[in-house]
Amino acid sequence: MKLQSNDHRELARRLDLFHFRDEAPGMAFWRPNGLLLHKALEDAARQLALAQGYREVRTPQLLRSDVWKSSGHWEHFRHHMFQAPDGNLAAALKPVSCPGHILLLNGRSPSYRELPLRLCEFGVCHRNEPSGTLHGLLRLRQFTQDDGHIFCEQDNAVAEISRFCGAVAPFYRAFGFESVRFALSTRPQARAGDDADWDVAEAALARALEERDIPFEIQPGEGAFYGPKIEFSLDDRAGRAWQCGTIQFDLAMARSFGLRYLDRHGELRRPAMLHRAVFGSVERFMAILLEHHGAALPPWLAPVQAAVLPVGEAQVESARALDRALVERGVRSSVEADGSLARRVALANERGVAFVVVLGDRELRSNRVSVRSPAGHQSLERSRAVEDLERLCAAPAFGA
Repeated sequence: MKLQSNDHRELARRLDLFHFRDEAPGMAFWRPNGLLLHKALEDAARQLALAQGYREVRTPQLLRSDVWKSSGHWEHFRHHMFQAPDGNLAAALKPVSCPGHILLLNGRSPSYRELPLRLCEFGVCHRNEPSGTLHGLLRLRQFTQDDGHIFCEQDNAVAEISRFCGAVAPFYRAFGFESVRFALSTRPQARAGDDADWDVAEAALARALEERDIPFEIQPGEGAFYGPKIEFSLDDRAGRAWQCGTIQFDLAMARSFGLRYLDRHGELRRPAMLHRAVFGSVERFMAILLEHHGAALPPWLAPVQAAVLPVGEAQVESARALDRALVERGVRSSVEADGSLARRVALANERGVAFVVVLGDRELRSNRVSVRSPAGHQSLERSRAVEDLERLCAAPAFGA
């Protein structure tokens, strides 16, 4: 099957990011360039989470069925789970990280002074998707979820939801997505918890959006089985809408696991539990990002940010020295010396290199380099070029 040039699978081939094999359907084999991009996405989400007061954790991949029965997944989601018997006991690979985060509380009842308790994890999740639905990174059986959970007093839930919603639009803009749409997905027919809980949860989500004056649409019946949610959708350059991050208000799981905290009067109360993710799936967001930008990713995301091209053999050592200076400044750089200069420039463009740095006799004599980028072509003094490329390739700061 011939893929279109903007298809993320074709772009992955051009940029040497990942591939798939029949031996592991729906699970990507990550190449060095692809893992660099994957880590850049993780680092961005991690920086935002840490700035917002989350503490990063890690939980087991395989959990026995009692956990999934308490979370509701065994009843509502079992056909999507990879089951792996543990001796005579039923168990399954995790499709989500939320039960593991609950178990981190280890049966204790924290004080209200410890709340809100914010935990995050880049959890590798598995879902038994039908083979006919698998589609590159857009639908996988193994993926990384930028999962996070907030355990808080119910009176503080609106503030926590509002804070997260206020951060998502600036976050997505750093990736080149200017348009973010918000939708409130309400209770489905098959659901956990009682109607009173759903009333509280839906009202809190709506209030958080209204207080920030964020327009939103209602999606009746589209909530998760354990709670309603706000979904964030991005419009790409082709005019397609992609649902990405979410924040969900869950009262059912806190009850089923018996979560409690000690309030100001020493009484045990049930906390609110919020599920949030800015990407949803790191891999799926990468696919959207590739189809939005094509090979011309923002420089801070490009797997190869600078390619130093000596015009001839006489400039190779100087090119290597310039490459070392760039690498020392944190720029993902490489020296490309084989083949004609025109061919090397074309290959760098094909591979999505952000900046092509040409070094010839003229540049050596003048202590300058020729820098080519999608924005144009310029001649820069060599030390200035290193400083400028460091600045242009640096990742943005993702604050609270």
